[in-house]
Amino acid sequence: MDISTYLDPINIEKFQLSDDTGRYRMSEVIDSYVDEINFPDLDKVNVAIIGVGDDRATLNKGCDNAPDEVRRWFYGLFSHWNSINIADIGNIKKGHQIDDTYFALKEVVSELLKNDIVALIIGGGQDLTYANYLAYENIGRVINIASVDPVFDLGHDEHELNNKSYLSHIILHQPNFLFNFTNIGYQTYFVDQDSLVLMKNLYFDTNRLGNIKADMEEVEPMVRDADILSIDISSIKHGDAPAVDKAMPNGFTGDEMCRICRYAGMSDKLTSIGFYELNPSFDDNGQAAHLYAQMMWYFLDGFSNRRNDFPENDSQDYVKFKVQIDNFEEELVFLKSKKTDRWWMIVSAEDMVNQKYKRHQYVPCSYDDYQTALNHEIPDRWWKVQQKLM
Repeated sequence: MDISTYLDPINIEKFQLSDDTGRYRMSEVIDSYVDEINFPDLDKVNVAIIGVGDDRATLNKGCDNAPDEVRRWFYGLFSHWNSINIADIGNIKKGHQIDDTYFALKEVVSELLKNDIVALIIGGGQDLTYANYLAYENIGRVINIASVDPVFDLGHDEHELNNKSYLSHIILHQPNFLFNFTNIGYQTYFVDQDSLVLMKNLYFDTNRLGNIKADMEEVEPMVRDADILSIDISSIKHGDAPAVDKAMPNGFTGDEMCRICRYAGMSDKLTSIGFYELNPSFDDNGQAAHLYAQMMWYFLDGFSNRRNDFPENDSQDYVKFKVQIDNFEEELVFLKSKKTDRWWMIVSAEDMVNQKYKRHQYVPCSYDDYQTALNHEIPDRWWKVQQKLM
């Protein structure tokens, strides 16, 4: 498929790069789509950057200008990796209707996935996560989504798809190929009780901002389990990212978000990441756009450190630990990677004949989960996955 038909080239001249860019700045190492004749050769590309300037399904009007504003800062950063081939394949053409934009993004991301290229999306509204999700339907993969967001974006009108209801549309989409959803950093005073009950009944993972900030290392297995990571700028406190019309006094700090993005880059499972809702018209001297650029940089830094340690049957690259819990018939099996010291649990089910769920039996976890099992308690992660596989 020729995906260039869905894309417009970027105007790199407006990024205002200094004359002494240097050979190792991103502007020098990225193969960018700058004219309609020379579309980047994707044969050896590992990561492809896509801009989607569309804000028609969000009240945050003006975030359609974010992709090039983020690029303006990103292109001036220094590259430190020889092992990554990066292409910037331009901006998705704005469709006549918002559904046309969704279709174009779905087709582009799907083609990248088929070629083992990680998609790095700069929005636009967070409703674009829905189009990103649809790309996995094209390749028949059951997936996990993680979202860094102060709310769940479930919405109240199932007939209207927007940046505040995209998750409901993902849940209701048929055929459904969402295995798990993880929220990272919700703020309780923004979330109603019915939404919390719904998320619990679906066995989705919800993690309060305070709990996450108290132990940032617990974020790593959350994003390691995701195929898609979706980031809303409002998850970052206003002082660090003043690019939304409603100030958020609480949220993640800039360095915490960079850490989350590096964790995401290190995950062998994660194949697309989206940065959404940044509105340049509210941004103070480009501060939030610069932060998004640095978050992208940290994602790539994590990507350069991928170790290909996702578990496989009978692999010799893991130490296996078996834990027998009192009054529980089944042994809990943990794996520890010899390469990275990262932990997994194996959650088996009677109907593992269905191969589409096979990779979900390996559940990323932490050493704390192993300690929980040693104390004769079942880790929450184990229970939730077990319920889905039953």
